[in-house]
Amino acid sequence: MKKTFILACAILMATLAHAQQPRSAEKGVTYGAGATETGAIAVADLEKNMKDAKFEGKVAGKVVDVCREKGCWMKLEKEDGQTMMVKFKDYAFFMPKDIVGKEVVVDGEATVKEVSVKQQRHYAKDAGKPEEEIKKITAPKKELQFIAKGVLVL
Repeated sequence: MKKTFILACAILMATLAHAQQPRSAEKGVTYGAGATETGAIAVADLEKNMKDAKFEGKVAGKVVDVCREKGCWMKLEKEDGQTMMVKFKDYAFFMPKDIVGKEVVVDGEATVKEVSVKQQRHYAKDAGKPEEEIKKITAPKKELQFIAKGVLVL
């Protein structure tokens, strides 16, 4: 009985550990609740589609950065050279580190938020930025952020 219990626990732990590892970012792979291309708008069109500083729906864009620690956020390229921060609803899933350069569709909600100096520095550290660059962050900034419930790699 004791051996069976230990074996069952070991199998459960191995299964849970494997489930937390993001898969490779191959075409057609989905994360979280998943997403489809249907109805997605380009990142370039997002701000003009926001009503009352909010947007709910799907956005397509190119990933230019990802959290190097856990894959707990990614950034999509905007037309003006800036980026849109994408985080994941309830911290429920992560992105693989090989997603940079891939086109994706994110499904969720966009808002404009003020990001503190502390939070900006945290993101810069997660992104592997040099200490000199991190120290240059000295003021809060308004940023377009997206909370994704699902992601599709195109």
